[in-house]
Amino acid sequence: MDVQAWRVGFIGYGEVGRIFGQALMAQGFAWVGAWDRQFVRPGIGDAACAHAKAHGLQPCMSAAELVQQSDLVISAVTASNTLVVAEEAATALRPGTWFLDLNSASPGTKQRAATAVDRAGGRYVEAGVMTSVPPYGIRVPMLLGGAGAAELAAVLSGWGMDVTVVSSRIGVASATKMCRSILIKGLEALVIESYTAARHHGVEDAMIATLQETFPGIDWTQQGAYFFSRVAQHGQRRAEEMREVAQTVREAGFEPWMASAIAEKDDWMAAQARAGHVPSDGRRDPWQAYADGLLAGRDRP
Repeated sequence: MDVQAWRVGFIGYGEVGRIFGQALMAQGFAWVGAWDRQFVRPGIGDAACAHAKAHGLQPCMSAAELVQQSDLVISAVTASNTLVVAEEAATALRPGTWFLDLNSASPGTKQRAATAVDRAGGRYVEAGVMTSVPPYGIRVPMLLGGAGAAELAAVLSGWGMDVTVVSSRIGVASATKMCRSILIKGLEALVIESYTAARHHGVEDAMIATLQETFPGIDWTQQGAYFFSRVAQHGQRRAEEMREVAQTVREAGFEPWMASAIAEKDDWMAAQARAGHVPSDGRRDPWQAYADGLLAGRDRP
């Protein structure tokens, strides 16, 4: 696949946008651009733009500027911005432009986003990103859906992406992702609550030993550290995703008690990180350090 023939733009220059953008530049793409609201924020915009430039990406100063230069627009924003980004991009899309939506949103939200893009003459494809991006980079497993999913999948595979087409209908890939998140994000929330309470009561070693016996295939000490670290770093993003998960459950006709509770837990963890009770820079400290920070935070004003 001739990478020189494609101009790729990222809306969202967070963790995913940076990893994917840098991976594409490493393959020799002639142009990869990025737009993020942080680019125009006083105090942080210059540094964010400088980071993009240092890695070969062209920072754009608006979504329209980016979209008008792109053959493929990749939306990698927080869940709550999924629809508004698609609608904004649609106002500037050139006919035939691909729009790949990586965001964690409900089937209904993805369908509305697809309608906005398709009405503007774009070609919308949804993606369900099925696990954390950093360990895999551009090869993170993704499920694709939409009328053009098979055609775009052939292109993305040529760029080294791990994509599987699951349906020509919008909503199937996102439903798969969102239903999985109930369990995965729920397990994160359960571990944080369980481990921290066990630490308070002084029973963490005995408790984890029973987990290890019941589920011997998981290293519960290391897995716990990973869960604490990821939620401390991305609690707000996870909370937004879980609110979309809750909407996914509502679309199935059920009350999302679990998804809603997980969103609240993730919001709380994000607040603890903002308050400085736990580190939010992605470091992998022992889980006990995170639990101790949360416990100490109870007594701070």
